[in-house]
Amino acid sequence: MAELVIGPLVSMVKEKASSYLLDQYKVVEGMEEQCRVLERKLPAILDIIHDAEEKGAFRPGVGAWLKDLRAAAYESNDVFDEFKYEALRMGKKLRRIVQTIEILVTEMNAFGFRHLQQAPPSRQWRETDHVIDDSDKDIVSRSRDQERKEIMRKLLDDASNMDLMVLPIVGPGGMGKTTFVQLIYNEPAIEKHFELRRWCCVSDDFYVSTIASNISQTNEKNREKALKDLQSVISGKRYLIVLDDVWNRDADKWGKLKTCLKQGGKGSAVLTTTRDSKVAEIMTMGVVEAHNIEKLTDEYLREIIQSRAFSLQNPNSDELEGIVGSIVGRCAGSPLAAKAFGSMMGTKTSTNEWKDILAKSNISNERTGILPILKLSFDELPSHMKQCFAFCAIFPKDYEINVDLLIQLWMSHDFIPVQDDAQPETVAAQIFKELTWRSFFQDVKQTLPINHIFGTRLSLRKRTICKIHDLMHDVALSVMGKECVTIVDKPSIKKLFPNPARHVFLSEYATEVLGSNRHHDLSLLDEFLKKQSPMLQTLFFEDYDYLDISNYTSLQHYYLPANVYLPGQIHLPGKIQHLRYLNLSGNRELKKLPEDLSIMYNLQTLNVSHCQNFVSFQRVTSLQTLSYFGVSARPGCSTIGELRNLNLGGELELSGLENVTEALAKGASLGNKEKLTHLSFKWNDDAPEKPDCHKKVLDALKPHVGLQMLMIVNYKGTGLPSWIINHSLLQHLTELQLLGFMLCEEFPEFCHFKSLQVLYLEKLYKLQSLASTAFPKLKELQLHDMKSLERWVATEGKEDELTFPVLEEVDIKNCPKLTSFLKHQS
Repeated sequence: MAELVIGPLVSMVKEKASSYLLDQYKVVEGMEEQCRVLERKLPAILDIIHDAEEKGAFRPGVGAWLKDLRAAAYESNDVFDEFKYEALRMGKKLRRIVQTIEILVTEMNAFGFRHLQQAPPSRQWRETDHVIDDSDKDIVSRSRDQERKEIMRKLLDDASNMDLMVLPIVGPGGMGKTTFVQLIYNEPAIEKHFELRRWCCVSDDFYVSTIASNISQTNEKNREKALKDLQSVISGKRYLIVLDDVWNRDADKWGKLKTCLKQGGKGSAVLTTTRDSKVAEIMTMGVVEAHNIEKLTDEYLREIIQSRAFSLQNPNSDELEGIVGSIVGRCAGSPLAAKAFGSMMGTKTSTNEWKDILAKSNISNERTGILPILKLSFDELPSHMKQCFAFCAIFPKDYEINVDLLIQLWMSHDFIPVQDDAQPETVAAQIFKELTWRSFFQDVKQTLPINHIFGTRLSLRKRTICKIHDLMHDVALSVMGKECVTIVDKPSIKKLFPNPARHVFLSEYATEVLGSNRHHDLSLLDEFLKKQSPMLQTLFFEDYDYLDISNYTSLQHYYLPANVYLPGQIHLPGKIQHLRYLNLSGNRELKKLPEDLSIMYNLQTLNVSHCQNFVSFQRVTSLQTLSYFGVSARPGCSTIGELRNLNLGGELELSGLENVTEALAKGASLGNKEKLTHLSFKWNDDAPEKPDCHKKVLDALKPHVGLQMLMIVNYKGTGLPSWIINHSLLQHLTELQLLGFMLCEEFPEFCHFKSLQVLYLEKLYKLQSLASTAFPKLKELQLHDMKSLERWVATEGKEDELTFPVLEEVDIKNCPKLTSFLKHQS
């Protein structure tokens, strides 16, 4: 039976039942007592919830009671949300909820639960400023040095005499197969030897078209076309392809892909990772033996554990040695198990707590593997972290999760606990950091979000992405049970949509699964969702046509990606008052949102980035994130002054500024928006040349001092406002982009932006020279189409300074007069 994480849900109800709701909305007479009953009953439930959750795993009656409690908590949260929408009609619903809660409390007393005090999570790891890095990979590299050399010898030497080498790496889950292959893949000798390298995550199913298009870096879904593209890409080239996490035993599928792969150059190789020795046999056909990855020795497992478990206070060394020895024995040679154990111990502060963890842990066996250890590491999380991670069951295995998106979803689901001294975004980022440290997330890296159809940057910020180990994903699924549904493969819709499904993810590759008559299949899907998912809260599309969501009255999160075309106006009726997150980014056909969106009082995030025709915005009072705002000269369109009362954070792109007056720009009150970190100001290419007007508008758009990134495009003023020239306002700026300054003759001394890491200048036609002292933090410098720029020299008396001590990337294009440049560290 799936375990349930209910404590945070009940906590939400308790908070929403507090008296401020009564005072704020002046609800009808008689409801005050109903809320007071909840205020009395809910703390009693919270006192015993931890004990109940533990017993629910093996007592069917308790499990059923927990399910009823969870359903009541979900409905309660919806009811309190509706206060903002129609407070005077909620009395009857609230009375029914109170009756349900009272019955549950009566049953609770009969179970005889105990109040189990949960110790607060240790924050000692934060005090050490632990950085999410690849420190564990160093241990794995040293421990597998001989294995690494053996695989490299096969790839560099043995494969040279073969048309195609297929080499599976076989081992149980959590043994570090992927990390091991990453080490090989990134070896300089490997990179030099192979003309082409590609990495492809396969996971549960084996879609030939998907694998082929990933290798050839296209988006082709037709299998025959994808295979032709692949053949064209690899033809005659010596390549290395990694197929990570292969499960499927369909020899026919592998045969079709392998036939195409044989078109590569001599000495090509395919490395695969799999838990299944039968898969390895099918893929090699006896040509090359699979490599069975070795278990880590006790020495290296101990090193991994001790690298994380540094918070034990005043330990008895002999006793501690015995505990660590027992832990090592239970890891079964798995580095993932060692990380999980070490992370659990790293939050404990006494030997007795270590003993308690050891007593709860089970020894790994052939049937369960290390899953019980990973489940225990989940059980030891604080309740709000359990809820945050369990929600990730909505994503498919091996999915690249956008961390910013994940944090926004956590916040809009009210998973983040309120802290008086910190913004919710900060608390959520700390939660993600701690979960990563505990190995619930892995492969954390930064990249730019690119629209794969239009090839353009969709976000002002670099995107942090991560993955979840498939065993950790199994843990999340075991907790969420049937509440999360992910469509990525061929089982029927009815089997994939048990009731009640609250969070639904539809993969872009499910398109080919649903069949050729796409619109017909989508109508069936829509009809089934309406019947089976009345409580649907999250609907996440990757590659689908528009569906009418008007019947999903509890929907809180709706995501449509950049490659979906929407009609000029979408249908979002106001009765979806629970909607908190709406992502329509990249939909070029989108022009306006419906007027009744303005009464969606709970909407927090509206992402319409890269919606170039979007010009009409209906104000939403609770909006906290608005990625894009376009200003049009047409009647009936939104004005920038509508931003005045919105407490926006994150990033914001303001476009069409030729249609903005100085008064309206001041009315936007950007200087008061302390949470805005990334700003882009854009005038259209064909905007009339009105230098004074441009300068006044830009001056009126003066941002808050905490700004981290600023982009200004097609500015036609001859001078810049003082807040840029004097640079004192922008001391926290890490990225500055100025593009299309054809008329401007006055520029700041860029070196005075002491925190600057990225500087991008393009088409600053009047700029002839730059004088500066050192850029202590600059990592990336781009100078494009600077037709008058002649030199960039050091300030007088500073000629011997190392001007760019940490510069990593320089890109200079079409600067014909540039003859001298500052020195930088090589």
